[in-house]
Amino acid sequence: MDEVFSMEKIQTDFDSEWVLIENPETTETLEVKRGRVLWHSKDRDEVYRKALELKPKYSAILYLGTMPKDAAIIL
Repeated sequence: MDEVFSMEKIQTDFDSEWVLIENPETTETLEVKRGRVLWHSKDRDEVYRKALELKPKYSAILYLGTMPKDAAIIL
């Protein structure tokens, strides 16, 4: 995909998936506003492997769904 999409379009097209975004345009608080989708999958590890393979200079990896209530988030 060579087209730059808004975050709203990305969320609509890839709901409940992990998404690798190249050259994300962000707000001052680093919230992604738009970017080019390089890869997407329901499998997080697949997206991380693809990021290692493609080696984008600037990227973001996002999950576009609701996290399960029993999920732990480690920062």
